[in-house]
Amino acid sequence: MITPTELYYSKDHIWIKVEDNRVRLGITDYAQITLGEIVFLDLPEEGNSLTINNSFGDVESIKTTSELIAPFNGQILKVNTELEDSPEYVNESPYDQGWILEVQMDNVDDIQHLMRAKEYEDYVQEEN
Repeated sequence: MITPTELYYSKDHIWIKVEDNRVRLGITDYAQITLGEIVFLDLPEEGNSLTINNSFGDVESIKTTSELIAPFNGQILKVNTELEDSPEYVNESPYDQGWILEVQMDNVDDIQHLMRAKEYEDYVQEEN
């Protein structure tokens, strides 16, 4: 499992990369390994809002369908539309080509409620 140290992580297996007040997010390497081969993503539209702890889309794999849960409130600035035709990017490159959304957070301080890499790795170990 790859867990880049510069990112933040949610208990719902979403990674978050802070870029000023904007953030980029996707599902973690652990999540994509657990889900297996990803075949489809149901994603929101640009301009929609994220509401903390609410679903903003789904990831469908050959094993199951999982909801994507928002780790904070914010406005969706950009959706990775390449995932429509190439959902396998989430498996092949979850932290690069497989990113899902770019979001303007409502409150940048909400990032403090998320986990750093070591905390996330410990969380995953406890979960198993």
